[in-house]
Amino acid sequence: MEQSNQTAPHNGRCMSTETRESVLSRKSRMMKHRLFMKLRQKWKLLGLFEIDGDHEFYNLTCSLKEGLRAALQASIDKPVLDTLCDVDYKAVLTQVHEEFEMQTFAGPVFTHFRQTLGMAETEYQRSLSSEGFYLQFISNSKSKADFFLTNDKRFFLKTQSKKEINFLLQNLKKYIQHLKMYPHSLLVKFLGVHSIRLPQERKKYFIIMQSVFYPDERIVARYDIKGCQVGRWTEPASEGSQIIVVLKDLNFEGNCICVAQQRAWLIQQMQIDTKFLQDLHVLDYSLLVAFQPLHADERTQSWSFVNLILRTKKSMNVGGSPTTSTQTTVPGIVEEEVVSGTEQCSVQETPSTNRVIKKKVCTQLSAESDLSDIVAQNRRLLPTYKNPLHVLDGPEVRYFLGIIDIFTVYGFRKKLEHLWKRIRYRGQAFSTVSPSRYAQRLGQWVETHTV
Repeated sequence: MEQSNQTAPHNGRCMSTETRESVLSRKSRMMKHRLFMKLRQKWKLLGLFEIDGDHEFYNLTCSLKEGLRAALQASIDKPVLDTLCDVDYKAVLTQVHEEFEMQTFAGPVFTHFRQTLGMAETEYQRSLSSEGFYLQFISNSKSKADFFLTNDKRFFLKTQSKKEINFLLQNLKKYIQHLKMYPHSLLVKFLGVHSIRLPQERKKYFIIMQSVFYPDERIVARYDIKGCQVGRWTEPASEGSQIIVVLKDLNFEGNCICVAQQRAWLIQQMQIDTKFLQDLHVLDYSLLVAFQPLHADERTQSWSFVNLILRTKKSMNVGGSPTTSTQTTVPGIVEEEVVSGTEQCSVQETPSTNRVIKKKVCTQLSAESDLSDIVAQNRRLLPTYKNPLHVLDGPEVRYFLGIIDIFTVYGFRKKLEHLWKRIRYRGQAFSTVSPSRYAQRLGQWVETHTV
């Protein structure tokens, strides 16, 4: 009996310990399973993280949606005039909500600009305030900015410093004037500037811009190009992985951008846009490039009669909406396609019937507008695509191209960084150089990497 009394408690303790260990083990397995399922869901989203209820930015993004819905409703209820004045560039709309405060800067200017792109305010509002979760994009950029994508992946929201926001607002009129002069510019399209203040938190400033890589369903490679080598390599994703990795200059070696007849247009537009950025005294901006193979039917229809008419219509009005366009001239086509006079249009490797069609379209274009104005604006025939201003179709591949990150001014700190890098990376090409050299180098990169 004594032996039995001594062993029973011992056995009970052992079973209790084993039970606890079993429970802990089961909980651990369940947590790992949940983590795996979350990771699997993130992988399904091609590396974009859903900002759901468990995410650190969930409350912020919910407030952003509510605030943006209200801010855009104000512009819907009170449409802007056809012409802008100086006070519109300095306008600040402050809206106080129950849990936060939001400010909208230069609202009438951005509303007017969105209209010139053919973007309906209700459509823009619906995308920014939809019930679907925002997506967080983890960038390999050195900046500490947070990147959010709308659920349809059409618009980027990016946090910026107050200094960067002030720089954009101070140069907003120049930016708008540049895009009015060159409506087919490669510069990223900024669509709004806002700030938000949550309780017990610092005010956050952010910009909204069109995603250069929209729609991205069939994109096979993405690159961030600065035209230099130092620090310009990113480890690619493992084979078969769907995680998004934005590669860099050194990763691009061995590739080229084949846009055939549109090469001259691309080179010239790069020169125009980088000269504009040089005049703003900025550097360290990037040329985004993405590849998407064309389907067989997309390759064969480029110069079909219907496609040519659709492209001409889209080019006449950048946004594709005749009711909202403020453009008064008809855009031309790629420089090699437009010659002098009213009828001459060169055609490369197209059937004879399409030669006649193109010649007639060019005649019609020249009859409606002055071709010299068209060439001066460096316009082109836009593709019939959702994001035509950032898309160029080559013979086999569709390219997405856009210039982003235009806020780094070549001030005292950057000049010191330039001197330090000259010593450390002697004989090597690095990003921190004068604005004129930066513009020249990125333009040269496009020339040497296009055919």
